[in-house]
Amino acid sequence: MSLNATPSAERVHIGFFGCRNAGKSSVVNAVTGQDLAVVSDVAGTTTDPVRKAMELLPLGPVVIIDTPGFDDVGQLGEKRVRRTKQILDLTDIAVLVVDATRGLGNTDRQLVSLFESRRVPYVIALNKCDLLASRPSPAAHEHYVSAKTGEGIFELKELLGKLAPKPNPDHRLLGDLITPGDVVVLVCPIDESAPKGRLILPQQMAVRDALDSAAFALVTRETELASALKSLSAPPALVVTDSQAFAVVKDIVPEELPLTSFSILMARYKGFLRTAVAGVAAIEGLSDGDVVLMAEGCTHHRQCNDIGTTKIPRWLREHTGRELQIETCSGREFPQDLSRYALVVHCGGCMLTDRDVQNRMRSAEDQGVPFTNYGVAIAQMTGILERSLRMLPSVHAIVAD
Repeated sequence: MSLNATPSAERVHIGFFGCRNAGKSSVVNAVTGQDLAVVSDVAGTTTDPVRKAMELLPLGPVVIIDTPGFDDVGQLGEKRVRRTKQILDLTDIAVLVVDATRGLGNTDRQLVSLFESRRVPYVIALNKCDLLASRPSPAAHEHYVSAKTGEGIFELKELLGKLAPKPNPDHRLLGDLITPGDVVVLVCPIDESAPKGRLILPQQMAVRDALDSAAFALVTRETELASALKSLSAPPALVVTDSQAFAVVKDIVPEELPLTSFSILMARYKGFLRTAVAGVAAIEGLSDGDVVLMAEGCTHHRQCNDIGTTKIPRWLREHTGRELQIETCSGREFPQDLSRYALVVHCGGCMLTDRDVQNRMRSAEDQGVPFTNYGVAIAQMTGILERSLRMLPSVHAIVAD
């Protein structure tokens, strides 16, 4: 991830949905001004979701997603439809492309119901309007376009701009916890699992947020942390560490200094920290044979001592003294049925949209399965959960008693 690139998780996700050969891909190409999607007169040309990160005025950084036809048939078609539903979990704005010469059918209405039940803002693009002899007044959410002639495409983009989530200036990783002139110490271990030549996304975001707050970011490894703290003329306002270094860092940072982790701050940023803190107590009640799901939002080459597949499972077994079964999932794959799990331990979700990770959280809540995250789980097992939440009063109250 380039330091200059807007992460995909921070971009507005626009999904294009509809029946086969309604012209979804043609509308995508017209909106983006690029040949992002393959178009054909053959129904069902788009077989898998096609994603493209780009700049789109007036919205700015976006991810465009072209989905397979929702009316696809057969066993393979069912899988495509299921994948299309998964795309809705991360969609900020939905565009339903309808063949204007045919009007809305049952499948289109089913998609509208899905948009509304999941509270996804949407617009219905009535494509191929150039073929209409007459045009009835468009109903609510409807807008006439022609991917062939370009009619209505500019106005469609303006509509998308109005539907886009409005930036929240208070939505910060750590900026609301510091003031101008403060020093923030960021502890970034460099081991075999650290990406070569770069920082992981939460670390990048923390540096940028400190700069935006007119604060000073002191970045160090845990091996140099003690020296870094001694070099300061005044105590730092905040120390943020990679969660897996909690055991070492907690003994170096004086008790009176605020200490938390990137993963905990990311869970707050993504809107599921309260659930993660409430769910972590389930660790203490795990029994022999219980199945724990380790879930990651990204896909990466796993090292021999990977945090999600090796370290946390080992710490869970050592902490509980139980024979636990560990299952893993990563990327876009997340089980719909969570009933077999005693606990879900999720990553910070930095590569997922807020909507996507919150949908996962709600899925677990609806099924009565405790849901926590890496940083909160490690803080619990390290015995410093209460300390790591002190600078977050509303969440700290959950464990203060």
